[in-house]
Amino acid sequence: MKKFSTEQFREQLLSIMDRKDHWAWTHFSGSKVTKNQLRIHFRQEYAVYVRDFPVLLARVHGKNPPREVRGILAANIYEEDTGGLSLGRSHPDLFLAMMMGLGFERTEFRDVELLSSSRVYREWLDTISLERDWVVAAAVLTIFVEGSINDRQEILHPSQKKTPAEIEDLVKKHPLVQYHGLSPTYMDLVRAHHMVEPGHRHTAYHMVLTHAVEPEQQHAVIDHLKEALKHWLNFRDGIARACGLRED
Repeated sequence: MKKFSTEQFREQLLSIMDRKDHWAWTHFSGSKVTKNQLRIHFRQEYAVYVRDFPVLLARVHGKNPPREVRGILAANIYEEDTGGLSLGRSHPDLFLAMMMGLGFERTEFRDVELLSSSRVYREWLDTISLERDWVVAAAVLTIFVEGSINDRQEILHPSQKKTPAEIEDLVKKHPLVQYHGLSPTYMDLVRAHHMVEPGHRHTAYHMVLTHAVEPEQQHAVIDHLKEALKHWLNFRDGIARACGLRED
């Protein structure tokens, strides 16, 4: 089994994240998607991972990884569950505030019935966070779930910390504001992400690259991130189908 250098291992991870893209995203970030389609999309996202993401992270912390890792995870959990490093409200609460701004009711996000592909993805995340080695679970949650197709740019060409004015400009350009009339008042989740996420990206990769050093660990991380991508693409396919969208 081949052992990768740090640079080779990072490239393996980034090449997977390069594929975290889905054809339906142009619909959900455009002007033609309806409020009902947005409702389906956001309810599934909330129930699958937004609502319980701090709990998923806490399961990994509870596996008693090295002290440095516990500190990284504890900071992430603290921000997700309290907003203590940004705006003082948990990210799930900020997500729901954004939903209220779109005109949805809070009750619509209780007892969400998961689509079959959503259920499979959530059950897989539960299995990973509960049963797998901490470094595999941490990689899936902090690199894949929290990451995006933009990871390569951020990791290889780190962005500077954004000023409040720059963040407000990005909020005003957000598709929900531009196309769906969402008041920027309800966009604190986006503000919080811009305040903390670039740092989260770098600490996530540092954590995994530093501690997954044995060939077996490296290959396990790569294999599980590939599996995460498969489940995520199926999850996104299911939402697109439920919204009546078809690939061009």
